Amino acid sequence: MENNRNFLITIALSVLILTLWQVFYMNPRVEKEREAARIEAQHVQAQKSTQPGASGEIPALPQGGVPGVPGAEGTAPQSREHAVASAQRVKIDTPSISGSINLAGARIDDVLLKDYHVTVEKNSPNIDLLNPSTLPNGYYAEIGFVGNAETGSVPGPDTVWTAEPNAVLTPATPVTLTYTNDKGLTFKRTISVDNDYMFTVSDTVTNGGSAPVSLSNYGRVIRFDKPLVASTYVLFEGLIGVTGDEGLHEIKYSSIEKDKQVVPGKSNDGWLGITDKYWAVAMVPSSKQPFQPRFSYFDDGRPRYQSDFMSDAVTVEPGQSSTVETLVFAGAKEVAKINAYEKDRNIRQFDLLIDWGWFYFITKPMFWLIDNLYKMLGNFGLAILATTVLVKAVFFPLANKSYASMANMKKVQPKMMEIREKYADDKMKQQQAMMELYKTEKINPLAGCWPVLVQIPVFFALYKVLYITIEMRHAPFFGWIHDLAAPDPTSLFNLFGLLPYAVPDFLHIGVWPLIMGVTMFLQMRMNPTPPDPTQAMIFTWMPIIFTFMLASFPAGLVIYWAWNNTLSIIQQGVIMKRQGAKIELWDNLAGMFKKKPKPAE
Repeated sequence: MENNRNFLITIALSVLILTLWQVFYMNPRVEKEREAARIEAQHVQAQKSTQPGASGEIPALPQGGVPGVPGAEGTAPQSREHAVASAQRVKIDTPSISGSINLAGARIDDVLLKDYHVTVEKNSPNIDLLNPSTLPNGYYAEIGFVGNAETGSVPGPDTVWTAEPNAVLTPATPVTLTYTNDKGLTFKRTISVDNDYMFTVSDTVTNGGSAPVSLSNYGRVIRFDKPLVASTYVLFEGLIGVTGDEGLHEIKYSSIEKDKQVVPGKSNDGWLGITDKYWAVAMVPSSKQPFQPRFSYFDDGRPRYQSDFMSDAVTVEPGQSSTVETLVFAGAKEVAKINAYEKDRNIRQFDLLIDWGWFYFITKPMFWLIDNLYKMLGNFGLAILATTVLVKAVFFPLANKSYASMANMKKVQPKMMEIREKYADDKMKQQQAMMELYKTEKINPLAGCWPVLVQIPVFFALYKVLYITIEMRHAPFFGWIHDLAAPDPTSLFNLFGLLPYAVPDFLHIGVWPLIMGVTMFLQMRMNPTPPDPTQAMIFTWMPIIFTFMLASFPAGLVIYWAWNNTLSIIQQGVIMKRQGAKIELWDNLAGMFKKKPKPAE
C-alpha cells in the first residue's frame, strides 16, 4: 500500500504536469505580439470591400460606410491621427476615455482608454480601442435606421449629422445631433456618456409629413482585424452576446469565418458585441421592441466581423414622435463596473462579458477574495500571499489529518518492512497484513494525496483570475516584478540581466521560478525516498520540470506556488514533530552528497 500511495501521488503530479503543459502553457511572446498588434496593425494589408447585405429572411442593413483597403492603389496607409482629422467630429472627453464621434453615420470610432497603456511603461501609448474604418484595424459601433419608400432616406452609415457648434461630449454635457430628410422626418439623436465606458444613444423620430411611416432601428459593431492569438483553452475572444432563450452566444473568429453567419432567435432583451481579453464593445438594444440579433463574417471584398441587431418596425403617425434608446459599452472589462452596469442598467447577464469559465463558482470567489484583500493591502502580490494563507487555513483540518497520517506511516515503517520480508513471496498475504496494520494503527495510506489534489483547483482558479481579469494587468509586486500577469522578466542564463544578451524563451528562468523550484524540492525531500526506482526518479526530476514549465507562467502564479510550498513545509514539519515522526529532510539532503557504495560483484 505504501507503493500504491506513492504511485497515486506520482500519477496525480504527472497528470497535473501534462494538463498544465497542454492547456495552460503560454509562450511569453504571445502577449507581446497581442499588445503590439494594435500599434503595428496599420502595416497590415487587407482587401478592398463593399458593404454587405444580409441573407435569409433578415432585412438587409444599409450599404455604404465601409471604405476600401487602406493604402490601396498606391497610396500610403493613413496614420490614425490623419484618419481622425479627415472627418467632421464631436470630441469625447471623460475621466476614462478620450476620442471623438464621426458625424458621418454618427459613428463611435475613436476611443482611447486613458487609464490603460500598451506596455507597463507609463509613457507607452494609450490603448486605442476603437479606430476609424479607413485604418487596417478599423473597429467601430454604429446605430441607424432602415426605412422604405414612404420614409425616404433615413440615417445610415453615410448620413452626415448636424451637431451643435463646438459641442464636446462629457459626462456633464450630452451632445445633440439632428438630421431632416425630404419626407418631413426629423431625427434627433442625443448622445450621453458616464464617467466610465457606457454611451447612451437616444433617437427621437418626429413625423412632420402627412402619412404614417414605418421604420426599424439597427445597431452593429464592426471589426476589420482580430487578435493575433484569438481564443485559447483558458480564454474566449470573438463575437459574443446574451439574447433570447438561448442565453449566452460565444462565437470564435475561426468559427464565424467558416459558418459566415449565426442567426439566433428573436429577443426582447440582452446585449451583443465583440470581446477581447481585456476590452469589449457591446450594444444593448431597447427592450421596447423585439429585435433580431445576428453574428456575421463578410469576405466579399474587405473581410470584417460584425455583431448586429435589427428591431421590429415601429409606426410613427403624422405629427407624432417615437423614441428608441440604445446603450453602447466601449471600454475595459473591469469587474466592478461590469457588475454595476448589469445591476443599475438592468442588462441581463452582462457579467458574462468576462470569461469566468465553467468553474465560475471557484474563479469568481477567488477574484472577490483577492480584490478585497488588495483594497486592504494596496498590492495584488500581497493579496495573493494573503489569499494563500486563507486557503491554507480553510483546508487546514484536511491537511492536518493528511500530514498526521503520513507521520504515522513513517512511525510504522519498521513493521511494514517486517511484513514485506515475511511475506515476500506471497503478495496477497502481504497486502492483507498491510491492511490489518493500517486498520490497527488507524492509518489512511491515501491521505497524502489530498493536499496535492486539493491544490489543483485552487491553482487553476488563480491562474484563470490572473489571466483574464484586467485588474491584474500591469499590477506590480516588489522589486523587479512590475506585472504580476506576465512572466518573471529575469533569467538565470544571463545572470539576471548582468550579461548583455537575450535568452531564448525556453531558457527564460527567472528568480521566482527558481525560488518555487527550491521550495518544491525541499517539500518533496520532507518525505522518504520512494522505494521504487521509477517513482524516485520522477520525484527527483519533478521540481526541475516544474521550474522550467512555470517560468513562462504569470509571476503572480509562481509567487503563489512558492509561498504555498513554504507554508506546506512549515505545516508538515510542525505536524510531524508533534506526532513524533522523524523529519527526513536533513537526512535526504545529506544523502545526496554521500558516496554510494559500489554494488557487490
